[in-house]
Amino acid sequence: MPRSEVLFVGGRSGVGKSTAAEALHDLLVAADVRHAVIEGDLLDLAHPAPHVEHPEAHLAERNLAAMWQAYRELGHHRLVYTNTVSVLEHERLAAAMGDDPVITTVLLRAADGPTAERLARRAGGEVPEAQFAHSTRTAGRLDAASGDTVARLDTDDLTPAQVAQRLAALTGWLPR
Repeated sequence: MPRSEVLFVGGRSGVGKSTAAEALHDLLVAADVRHAVIEGDLLDLAHPAPHVEHPEAHLAERNLAAMWQAYRELGHHRLVYTNTVSVLEHERLAAAMGDDPVITTVLLRAADGPTAERLARRAGGEVPEAQFAHSTRTAGRLDAASGDTVARLDTDDLTPAQVAQRLAALTGWLPR
């Protein structure tokens, strides 16, 4: 079986990570490229938050390992993984996959205006100021803390399909 490949897509809330992953999924399906998509935010979504009560549990990594093993058993070797901070945790997440994957890491970026519009559409109305402020702080932290190996992609003037095309180009997963 070929070596695993993973695309980690990170970025602030409202930048379009999930939407871009869905558009990339559609693009890869149209090209008949075998792959899986995992929304990392859901791997440890619980209350109380597992990473707060039991930081040693590494629940996201454990769940990713189990899910990736199941996909590998079915013959998959390409993974699209979205999560806000995946660009900061990509080494730990890749290690959890257990098979030394080839890694592509991309930080999606967007200015406050487009981000506020996207969050408002998602929320179906006004976005609470605290939520938007958190998104803005997160954007700055992710950009500052992401290393030089993390590609940066500004999404302000791009459609989800255009973002997907650029992500596909970074991975090299589409046939030429």
